[in-house]
Amino acid sequence: MTAARRLDGRRAIVTGAARGIGRAIAERFAAEGASVAVLDLDADAARATAHEIGARAFPVDLADHDAARAAVAGAAEALGGLDVLVNNAGVLRLGPLLEITADEWDLVQRVNARSMLSTTQAAAPVMIAAGAGRIVNLASMAAKSGGANEAAYAASKAAVVALTRATALELGPHGITANALCPGYILTDMGAATRTDDDVARWSARSPLGRLGDPADVAGAALFLASDDGAYLTGQALNVTGGMIMH
Repeated sequence: MTAARRLDGRRAIVTGAARGIGRAIAERFAAEGASVAVLDLDADAARATAHEIGARAFPVDLADHDAARAAVAGAAEALGGLDVLVNNAGVLRLGPLLEITADEWDLVQRVNARSMLSTTQAAAPVMIAAGAGRIVNLASMAAKSGGANEAAYAASKAAVVALTRATALELGPHGITANALCPGYILTDMGAATRTDDDVARWSARSPLGRLGDPADVAGAALFLASDDGAYLTGQALNVTGGMIMH
C-alpha cells in the first residue's frame, strides 16, 4: 500500500519560490501531493523551478500591490481554488541605522511586509468561500532578536509577526489559520555575498545543535503548518533557529 501524502488534493501558492527557502517549500509541497503555483520576480527562474517540480509559474513584482493581488487571484483560478498561501518572498538590506535611506527602508517594508497584506487580501476571499485555509508567513529570527545593521529588515519581519496575529484573529472564524515561521541562519543565496567562513563558524556556535539551518528544515515546518497536523495552531511565530532563539 502507498502511504497517503500529506497535501494530496491541496492547492498552494508559494511566493519567492524560484530559489532558496521558497523553492524548498514549493518542492516539498509538490512532493506531498499539492498542486503548486510559484510566484517570483525572476520570471526565468520561476519557470525553471516550476518545470522541475511540476508546478505553475506566475512572474510578479510583489512590491506592486495591484500586481501582487492580480497574480494571486490568477494563480488561484488556475489551480481551481486555494488551500494554502505561503508568503516567503523577501529582500535583505544591511547597513548602519544612521545610513539607511528612506528609499531603502520603503523597499524592504514593501517587499517583506506589505506584499503579505496584498497577497492575503487576494487569497482570503477564496479561502473564506471554501470555509478553510492555511496561511504561512515567513518572518525571521530578527523579528525577535533584532540585530545591528538590520534595522529595516528586523522591523519588516516584526511587522510580519504582528500581521500574522491580526490575520489569525480576523480569519480564524472562517476556518483559516495564520502562522509565521521565524528562521534563523539558513544557508541560502540571500546574504551569500557578505557571508564568510568565519561568520558561518560563529553563527553555528550559537546553536545547541552546532549547525546552521538548511532550506529543508524550514520546508518541513511549513509542511506541518499547511497539513492537517497543524490545524489547531494559529497566530504563532514558530522558531526554526536550531535553538538560537527560544521565545
